[in-house]
Amino acid sequence: MEFQKSTVYQIYPKSFADANGDGVGDLKGITQKLDYIHQLGADYIWITPFFRSPQRDNGYDIADYRAIEPMYGTMADFEALVQKADALGIGVMLDMVFNHTSTEHEWFQKALAGDETYQNYYIFRDGSPDVPPTNWQSKFGGSAWAYVPHLKKWYLHLFDTTQADLNWENPVVREELKDVLRFWKAKGVKGFRFDVINLISKPDVLEDDLTGDGRRFYTDGPRIHKYLKELHRDAGLGDVLTVGEMSSTSLENCIRYTDPQEEELNMTFSFHHLKVDYRDGEKWKLQPVDYRKLKDLLETWQTGMAEHGGWNALFWCNHDQPRTVARFGDTRQHWRAAAKMLATLMYLMRGTPYIYQGEELGMKNAGFTAIDQYRDVESLNYYRILTQEQGLSSEEALHILAERSRDNGRTPMQWTAEPGAGFSTATPWIGLSVDSAGICAETQVNDPDSIFTYFQQLIALRKAEPVVGNGTIEFLFSQREDIFAYRRTGQGQELVVLCNLTGQSISGDFVPLVQDMQRQLGNYPDVKELAQNQLRPYESVVYLREVSPAQLE
Repeated sequence: MEFQKSTVYQIYPKSFADANGDGVGDLKGITQKLDYIHQLGADYIWITPFFRSPQRDNGYDIADYRAIEPMYGTMADFEALVQKADALGIGVMLDMVFNHTSTEHEWFQKALAGDETYQNYYIFRDGSPDVPPTNWQSKFGGSAWAYVPHLKKWYLHLFDTTQADLNWENPVVREELKDVLRFWKAKGVKGFRFDVINLISKPDVLEDDLTGDGRRFYTDGPRIHKYLKELHRDAGLGDVLTVGEMSSTSLENCIRYTDPQEEELNMTFSFHHLKVDYRDGEKWKLQPVDYRKLKDLLETWQTGMAEHGGWNALFWCNHDQPRTVARFGDTRQHWRAAAKMLATLMYLMRGTPYIYQGEELGMKNAGFTAIDQYRDVESLNYYRILTQEQGLSSEEALHILAERSRDNGRTPMQWTAEPGAGFSTATPWIGLSVDSAGICAETQVNDPDSIFTYFQQLIALRKAEPVVGNGTIEFLFSQREDIFAYRRTGQGQELVVLCNLTGQSISGDFVPLVQDMQRQLGNYPDVKELAQNQLRPYESVVYLREVSPAQLE
């Protein structure tokens, strides 16, 4: 399993491809589009949850880990998907939500019915209805506790009230979840992504947080490494790809999570670089991107993980994030160059790329202008908080949602230029991206200058050149905010990446860096770059040479 050279393509099934014409994407739709993913060059597909769910949080509220939500299809559909993926050399990775279940899960329903065995599957605390056990806050706003009057107990939910946190201190719960992994491995699944997995270990004593929202008590909790080792060992995860989504984590913990000697996970998602446009560290307060901070964070995590044997999941966006090019690039004058540059910057660093559906086309944000266009529970909650509790006008709140909402990444995949974008023959469950009008796979797959073709070339370069997967990384021009540049060395090769982060031409001492090197990739079609030691707006260029050890000294 050479995950160092692999590329993962993330699918949000509800918005990917609708095969049965009901306005909702499904498993058959994914199967129909596997040839497209194969053409792109991806080695794995990560599919976000399609398990039985009331869909309060679009599938991240699971009611049955072994059953498929009917709107996505059947188990036979899933088995057919795996069979075709295997034939194309594509591994299927599933999304395991093990921090919590839906309150509609059989376990929680038995707990509500008074079964103490199943109450111990969750985190219940006795108490009066007006005093929660702690002052912890939910990630979706409001208290992290919900009261059950007939039980006279509170239960913990770090996310929505319908997402009850599991009690990982109970060994029976851990065995249940290991068995879920064994079930899907037997179906041919080749990888697992673990949702907010570093939140599963809560402290023995739950207490008020006098300085924050409670996360410092349970993030990278007291027994997290023990539980991950146990999961890896007992569920037989050594022969599949594993990645953990780490909420508010630390570099030190991620090094340990991904150190091969620890036998916990292959790699981790960390999100610090996606908070560089948060004012005062708060998602719903806007500020321009702090590129100085972005550079520092990426360099720190790359260097720190490399020095200690850790491994990064490389990504810009996913189903929870705004579209990359709208956030860090330019959606107008330099849209094509910016989308390609951002891919070059991220996906040639040390780690495994995770490309989110539509990113390879340069899809933009949703462009919604009314609250009734939104579907995301977090966005709807925060619209209420922003308007009713914080006193913002509807226009101000909608502007914030337009920049931050998770629905920016959940609009339908745009396959064709026809009405419905080739996603569905029915009205989609969520509207098409207004800002992405005219962007589609149909026009890009055979265009040699398209963003899709550039992603193809970038993935092929990763596979072809050993230095990308296994080389060291050294950052260049670290003191400049307008350029992101680095050198990869190893396997008898040297690779240099230069990226202009701005919409203006920039100058620098670039030519000496790439003397006697061969240009491998560039986001401008001609090869005149660096003629005057300049990079054009959002330009990125990649050079490679074969080297001897003496040349690197």
